[in-house]
Amino acid sequence: QAQLVDSGGGLVQAGGSLRLSCAASGRTFSTTAMGWFRQAPGKEREFVATINWNRGSTYYADSVKGRFTISRDNAKTTVYLQMNSLKPEDTAVYYCAAKRAGYSGYIYRFAYEYDTWGQGTQVTVSS
Repeated sequence: QAQLVDSGGGLVQAGGSLRLSCAASGRTFSTTAMGWFRQAPGKEREFVATINWNRGSTYYADSVKGRFTISRDNAKTTVYLQMNSLKPEDTAVYYCAAKRAGYSGYIYRFAYEYDTWGQGTQVTVSS
């Protein structure tokens, strides 16, 4: 059974950077897309970014566009989220997710569309 392990969170000052990683494990792992979501206390889980696993095409939430970059390493079955120019409002638990079987031409932006989730990693940005 496939599992996702998130890592890389931490405490950083506003304007700083962090790089999150999400490694997939399992005897065979294939996926159509992988995404990052975040959830702040008292708020719903929100979409951050997604990447098509084969094509490498990406899509971002407006709130992070130009600051965050999602990428993947197919050989390592790992997806990354490079976060620059961090703001206090970026503080949240960040989750990676996989859409295991889907349509490669579709942009998956909703949490309910993903079927495998990591455990989450805390990102705290101080002002």
